[in-house]
Amino acid sequence: MSQPNIRKVCVIGAGVMGAGIAAQIANAGIPVLLLDIVRDAADRNAVAAGAVAKMLKTEPAPFMSKAAARLVEVGNIEDDLAKVADCDWVVEAIIERLDLKQQLYARLETVRTPGTAVSSNTSTIPLGQLTEGRSDAFRRDFLITHFFNPPRYMRLLEIVSGPESDTALVDRIADFADRALGKTIVRAKDTPGFIANRVGTFWIQAALNAAFDLGMTVEEADAIAGKPMGVPKTGIFGLVDLVGIDLMPHLQASLTATLPKGDRYQEIARSFPLIEKMIADGYTGRKGKGGFYRVNRDLGKRREAIDLQTGEYRAQVAARGPSGAAGKGDLSALIAAPGKTGAYAWAILGETLAYAASLVPEAADDVVAVDVAMRLGYNWKHGPFELIDRIGAKALAERLAAEGRPVPAILTLAGDRSFYRVEAGRRQYLGLDGAYHDVPQAEGVLLLEDVKRNAEPVLRNGSAALWDIGDGVACLEFTSKMNAIDGEILKLIGQSIAVVQQRFKALVVYNEASNFSAGANLGLAMFAVNIAAWGEIEKLIGGGQMAYKGLKYAPFPVVSAPAGLALGGGCEILLHSDAVQAHAESYVGLVECGVGLIPGWGGCGEMLHRWQSNPMMPKGPMPAAAKVFELISTATVSKSAAEAKEYGFLRLQDGITMNRDRLLADAKAKALALVDGYQPPAPPSFRLPGAAGRAGMNMAVEGFHKRGMATDYDKVVADVLAEVLTGGDADLVDTVAEGDLLALERKAFMGRVRDPRTQARVDHMLETGKPLRN
Repeated sequence: MSQPNIRKVCVIGAGVMGAGIAAQIANAGIPVLLLDIVRDAADRNAVAAGAVAKMLKTEPAPFMSKAAARLVEVGNIEDDLAKVADCDWVVEAIIERLDLKQQLYARLETVRTPGTAVSSNTSTIPLGQLTEGRSDAFRRDFLITHFFNPPRYMRLLEIVSGPESDTALVDRIADFADRALGKTIVRAKDTPGFIANRVGTFWIQAALNAAFDLGMTVEEADAIAGKPMGVPKTGIFGLVDLVGIDLMPHLQASLTATLPKGDRYQEIARSFPLIEKMIADGYTGRKGKGGFYRVNRDLGKRREAIDLQTGEYRAQVAARGPSGAAGKGDLSALIAAPGKTGAYAWAILGETLAYAASLVPEAADDVVAVDVAMRLGYNWKHGPFELIDRIGAKALAERLAAEGRPVPAILTLAGDRSFYRVEAGRRQYLGLDGAYHDVPQAEGVLLLEDVKRNAEPVLRNGSAALWDIGDGVACLEFTSKMNAIDGEILKLIGQSIAVVQQRFKALVVYNEASNFSAGANLGLAMFAVNIAAWGEIEKLIGGGQMAYKGLKYAPFPVVSAPAGLALGGGCEILLHSDAVQAHAESYVGLVECGVGLIPGWGGCGEMLHRWQSNPMMPKGPMPAAAKVFELISTATVSKSAAEAKEYGFLRLQDGITMNRDRLLADAKAKALALVDGYQPPAPPSFRLPGAAGRAGMNMAVEGFHKRGMATDYDKVVADVLAEVLTGGDADLVDTVAEGDLLALERKAFMGRVRDPRTQARVDHMLETGKPLRN
């Protein structure tokens, strides 16, 4: 994961951002020195130590594993600043005060090793001001690295370099942040707010202004400004609640203080007495007592929203979103909709898209940088110029002109052309020279979406496809909703095995959806239950076992490359692969017990084999079976790929890729590395604890039941799982073959799926997305 040119990093400032940056660097396997001021003479490292302790309790977790936390060394800037000499990169993340930053840089210049990169996480102070008074050598080694909160989960990193910055040093930091920290790098210019915060703050301000001016309710506003626009589904008010209402005045003050007088933001920036009062009263959003939305616990956890006119809370009302094409992503229809809907949509999009268009080339060299910054920094589904393409640059320019508003030069340049096009299989963007250029891609990145623009699939059906990704490697892609595994996917797995054996060297299982696979298609299973098609369900379970074992024993290497959720049947795909190259943000687990089922596609046997083969596991038939029972019965899901290794869902030697865009290339390389001399694994056999082991497992569950931590039906499901994991009727002296375990899985699954209590759990999960505790 790590790059050899950065062996140790120092982060100065242990606030939320600084500590989060330190955690992500540690997640990459790099030792970190985290320093802050001395506040307590008795415990001089209390600030930094307290930050690490807090992160270990925070959800979502900044650390990917407890091992990563151990890579953070804490200290203080009075006693430990000299340790910076041993670091290859120093990240300053202290309070946004120019005088304090400059004082720190003066001290750093006396202790750092020449050539050590020094960067600031500032989002408001120009680089030129930060380095005033510093030596030529310091200015050469200085840059801005603007992370987004939380640093582990937000992929965007804006990098700003100055005219005196060492280009090679800046490139080295960018490459490390890309490969080791998993960041997508956007090169921004040294302008106030850089790119994402400048556009994002403007967008929020425009939306707030329009909501107050048009007399909107917060629910109405969010129903229009969320999903229909392709921006966060929270909408504006939900988003401000999420990031913190009290952050808004700080961003506004920063931008109004640094932007030139003629900037459009200066004209629309305004404060609202209601919001000022909310902040003063502690209503700062989700982190406070509530925000524009809140849960009133005094009224039975009633969901409430604030009335923007009166400032009083009332019951939250479900607002109807735009209807017809306007509600389905047609932005032209949305901004032309009658009444408040169209007026509010245009007030946001007209202002924001025009403003974003005006920032090229002032804040960014091209439209791609702006779009990437907004997609990754503010979770927009489409960037500003991608949104303009959906309206039409000419149509947008004409409406702006008709209203007497300035038309950004880049809209005039585009005319009736789009900002993006696909030419000869390549995605291109419109440059400021009026010509189209290939959208740039970092060296070594391989994306399936690029492969698909230039080729037809080798195989395809309604739920999956097989692609040739070059060098004799095929890629199996799931395409169903949530990549849920159904009969079509199982069918294509069987067909792919035959084709890969004939035409390729190796197979990678990978897709570019948000989730690798959420497991089996429970909706189809419940349809079969409702018509009592038990034979079809049993056929699906048997077919899945056959397909998965086909992958395991194929005469070529199979590498799976998950990202996001890999649950149930998705996890079992990983367990049957020769190797896994996982994105760091992979959440893996066998969760079937949560819906009253048992893993049915070989997951029990594969997990038993993993834990019995673990050299750290005590010998004998019971320890491994007990560990697997614990993991499956509690539906344990890893919170990272690193944690998935701790649970045995991944092997210790499986790879982890930090940057999502590099996952396919890394998986392909791993597959090719396995080709020479490849032999399929030998089928395992098991010595399992039998009836005594099953009784022991049930005693443990009974203890949880007595403490109210397991329901009556949990006991039933756990007993069936215990029967599988202990070998059924087998005794301690018996050898249980892999096929025997598969038969036990099939029997257990069919027994549970026929139970109305399991059916109730599945129905509840499908309807609410939450487990039923029956």
